[in-house]
Amino acid sequence: MKGGKISAVVAIQLETQTGAVEKNMALLRLMLNNINSAAGTLIVLPELWATGFDYLNCLESAAETSAIIEDLRAIAAAKEYIFIGSFLEPPGRDSDKPWNTMFMVDGSGIIGKYRKQHLFTLWKEDQFFAAGNRPEPVAIGTDMVGPLICYDLRFPELSGSHAFKGAAILIVSAGWPEIRVDHWRILLQARAIENQAFMIAANGCGKVGDYMLGGHSMIIAPDGKILAEAGQKAESLQYILPEDAVEKARERFCSIGERPWLNADRDKICSLSGLLDKIKNIKRQGSRIVFTNGCFDLIHPGHVDYLEQARACGDLLIVGLNSDRSIRLLKGDNRPVNNEQERARILAALGCVDFITVFDEDTPLNLIKSIMPAVLVKGADWREEQIVGAAEVKAEGGQVKRIIFEHQCSTTA
Repeated sequence: MKGGKISAVVAIQLETQTGAVEKNMALLRLMLNNINSAAGTLIVLPELWATGFDYLNCLESAAETSAIIEDLRAIAAAKEYIFIGSFLEPPGRDSDKPWNTMFMVDGSGIIGKYRKQHLFTLWKEDQFFAAGNRPEPVAIGTDMVGPLICYDLRFPELSGSHAFKGAAILIVSAGWPEIRVDHWRILLQARAIENQAFMIAANGCGKVGDYMLGGHSMIIAPDGKILAEAGQKAESLQYILPEDAVEKARERFCSIGERPWLNADRDKICSLSGLLDKIKNIKRQGSRIVFTNGCFDLIHPGHVDYLEQARACGDLLIVGLNSDRSIRLLKGDNRPVNNEQERARILAALGCVDFITVFDEDTPLNLIKSIMPAVLVKGADWREEQIVGAAEVKAEGGQVKRIIFEHQCSTTA
């Protein structure tokens, strides 16, 4: 790492044996012996390379992570390497499930981490792992790297966010299947091109359950040129990154730096008929629609935290907003403070809210039955049997979530 910049990179493609940590570590050591890399080399490892996808024993696998990382730290200290790879992080205060986490490890220990944002439901990852949030690029020396784990690669806004915040190198740890390896190659090149960044991607190989992993680990230049590519068996790729390649790619134009505001937030405000028309195709593609309702008169931090947590329960958040008439029935003639148009406009400006529709009935039951969300959200101060629409949503296979208020605020008070 000359002058604190990443110059040399290695992508190691491993054939992991599920649950066999010692054997997998021995294989890694053997492969490291066959590379000749300078001090400061960045070494990228596949997704869950040390333990494999051992769902039924994921808590036991997570418990081994600290020891595996210590082994990597010792190697890093001796060789002056930096390792990046995916492991299971034990559950903590925020979750009762482990996270699939990319750790960055040098001779001093953990220097950064990133939790997988997008869990692959086809492989039932969401049933065993917790999803990450607040993704950020990680500083390694004077460089910023943008971490991605496998399925994250399919979401361009995540790579774009990393690059916009300064990442010139995108890192992927993956267990990508052979049956979609053509997608893997195309997406890696696309993410490099659209972000004008290096792409260093380490994939697994061999059999995992009923699937063969695809291999084809890759190192790609900011213009999309493939600098190195593995086959389908265990091997390693080494490359010296050309100096100033990212700067040269971005000097004529820098598309990743352009972020014009393309949205008119007031378009989020819909009549019920307009809303149903907007969401019919969204529902058809399997997106999880979340619904909550309330007066939201004088928006305060409690409202905002609540709505952020509600949005995190699915893929899209609809807010049913009480009309002025229905609020007067609930709270008296001196309310609302702000009329329904003003309240809807303020809600529409919140990034976590996707649509707002005003309802005039005493309860949102008809609205809920018309939308039939996958997730119905209410405050934890409501018992489930008190929540309007809960029985109907659950009868259609949906969920009811009760959210604890983090701020003790109220418009009335």
